[in-house]
Amino acid sequence: MKKKLINLPTNYQLKTIDITLTDGTLLPVSVIGSGQPVILLHAYGMDTREFLPFILPLVGKYAFYLPHLRGFGAAKDIKLTQFDFVRQYADDISVVIEQICLARNIESLPVTAISMGAQVMWAYFERYGSAKVSRYLNIDQSPAIHNQPDWQGGLFGTRQQEVFDIFHEIIDKTLPYADVKSFTHLPFALKRRATDVERLFSLLSVNRTRSKAFIQVMTYKNDPKLALYNHSIWHHKMRCLQAYLTLPYDFRGAIERVTIPVVNLIGGRSKLYDAKWQQQVTQMLPNATEIVLPRSGHAIPMDEPIGFYKVLKKFLAV
Repeated sequence: MKKKLINLPTNYQLKTIDITLTDGTLLPVSVIGSGQPVILLHAYGMDTREFLPFILPLVGKYAFYLPHLRGFGAAKDIKLTQFDFVRQYADDISVVIEQICLARNIESLPVTAISMGAQVMWAYFERYGSAKVSRYLNIDQSPAIHNQPDWQGGLFGTRQQEVFDIFHEIIDKTLPYADVKSFTHLPFALKRRATDVERLFSLLSVNRTRSKAFIQVMTYKNDPKLALYNHSIWHHKMRCLQAYLTLPYDFRGAIERVTIPVVNLIGGRSKLYDAKWQQQVTQMLPNATEIVLPRSGHAIPMDEPIGFYKVLKKFLAV
């Protein structure tokens, strides 16, 4: 006889809703909690459900909406229809925000976004303004990706060209296999190089020793495991990376339109976006405060989980 599973309180039950986008695509959005609605946007390569450990203590006060951006998480099988994935994501999030506000009968709602998700929000603000967002928590993300004569705060800072050259190399090597559906069918040497580059990116995203050790353990695959590894989103990640390298993403022109309260959360040891340049973003925003976690790298929830939770809780309580 099967044992009856414990029924979780409603607040702790994770459900998934589908929101119809402008092209008819059904975008999955994980929802948990009750109370004031809040949107959280995930990073590149991240499953949005990885936010759950940080929001579970808050589900009695807030209803968290966690969109799965095309190609990631529960949306891994949903294809991009534009090369400019950041702006397509921004268009998708505009629909998500509109639908949540309509369903909840509210004018605006708070948004928290990290890394790529935060880049999407800069694009959103450029296209749609900030009227539908009541306040915004920006987590370690510059509005400009590429370094320029007047802006050296782009991705990887002074190491940008060095790291971009590595990314260009792996893209060039994978392009001949664009029609290969399964990662397992790629040449072994290419699979090894691709996963090594992914690990490099992950390691550059953190600062704490424990975070680096965790990444090493979780991402390394010996030869037999790598031979059978089915990397289901490798095509999508390469496509996004190619857009990052090719398109001149620079949303600094939208900053003056972001008149809502903004908290700029900065990793003091971020190797992706130099903290000093991120502090300039705070100064450029009309209504912003900043919080620097001095020992954290770019991946703040991993490097400083308690610090991140405290900032998120305080941000939502305003």
